[in-house]
Amino acid sequence: MSHSNTTIPRSRMASILGGSIGNLIEWYDFYIYNFLALYFSKAFFPNSDPTAQLLNTFGIYAIGFLIRPVGGWLLGVYADRAGRRAALSLSVTLMCVGSLIIALAPTFKQAGIIAPLLLLAARLLQGLSLGGEYGASATYLSEIAGEKNRGFYSSFQYVTLIGGQVLGSLTLLIMQFSYSAAELEAGGWRVPFFIGAACAVFGLYLRRGLVESDEFKAVQKAPRTNPFAELLKHPKAVLLVFGLTMGGTTAFYTYTTYMPTFLVNTVKLTRDQATQISFITLLIYAALQPVFGAISDRIGRRPVLTFFAVGGTLGTVPMLTLLSHTHDYLTALLLTLSALVVVSGYTAINAVVKAELFPANVRALGVGFPYAIAVSLFGGTAPYIALTFKDAGMESGFYWYVTALIAMSGLVYMRMRDTKFTSLMARD
Repeated sequence: MSHSNTTIPRSRMASILGGSIGNLIEWYDFYIYNFLALYFSKAFFPNSDPTAQLLNTFGIYAIGFLIRPVGGWLLGVYADRAGRRAALSLSVTLMCVGSLIIALAPTFKQAGIIAPLLLLAARLLQGLSLGGEYGASATYLSEIAGEKNRGFYSSFQYVTLIGGQVLGSLTLLIMQFSYSAAELEAGGWRVPFFIGAACAVFGLYLRRGLVESDEFKAVQKAPRTNPFAELLKHPKAVLLVFGLTMGGTTAFYTYTTYMPTFLVNTVKLTRDQATQISFITLLIYAALQPVFGAISDRIGRRPVLTFFAVGGTLGTVPMLTLLSHTHDYLTALLLTLSALVVVSGYTAINAVVKAELFPANVRALGVGFPYAIAVSLFGGTAPYIALTFKDAGMESGFYWYVTALIAMSGLVYMRMRDTKFTSLMARD
């Protein structure tokens, strides 16, 4: 059953906005952790070596990603049984609690080992939230979009996801303008986390008003089965989701999440300059998503994914090498933006491609669980691996690591069938 037959465009846009806006709030909360790590790392890990502090901070960041498969499984099953709306509301609630814990957490000087343990607990809650958010959100947006413009509408998942990063950048720019670096390190870094918790409450309000997709309604009353058994009926699709994700997620987190740290530690720009570059490039990057999504509706998903694979495989090492040797603000901005244009070939359509691989009764789980495993292994660990290479004096090794993962995903793109023309969503 196609939702395009029962929902007028205005109503569909309201559903797309409601289903995707939580991504903005959740990713604002999740992303400001990375932005503000430069300021609060010494509060939780007292050490004279700044790189060691960042390694500890990003280690907890990576642990938050390692828990994502659990969130992908639990909230995926919940979304396929209780509904997409219920799972989306639960995920944003978990994110709110995690942000509030970070905002209120004592420092190491105040509470000793309890301080980093609280930070870890908060990251685990946020990891569970994001692990479940992707599958539920990707499924909901793809189902609610209708067949003709599914790539375009589902791309708004990453529009709002990147929008959360843009909002995080803007918040930090305002904080840097309003406070000195010393004031931010002394406790000013807590303010954005309080803002994130408050915004999450607003996100919960928006999501409680969502309508369910017709696809979920059609299978809602079907007999309950073992979710693991149902997922195993689609082994090829599960492996495809993993292969589709590993290169794209590594590139995405390299050029968005890790880039501010790279611009400061390697390019030697100021923190303010790094934040400005992130804000400008992410704003343009967000605007590119519907463009690439609309292109996939015209020519298919596979050519767009192949654009990313070829550009990423051939361009990653030269781009990061050039970036590491420049100290010029404008050059750094243009190089970062050029990389994000290429990565758009993955981010704009990855949600719809995965949703088109599964039937409705196991779609949220099938999309979210293998995706979360790939992100945990490759995306969330990217900043930590990058810093490890740098600490060992072999930073260029990370460039080749990213290239290899993109190339492997490229092989998957080139061998798979184009889901625009073979979508299981058309059969629901």
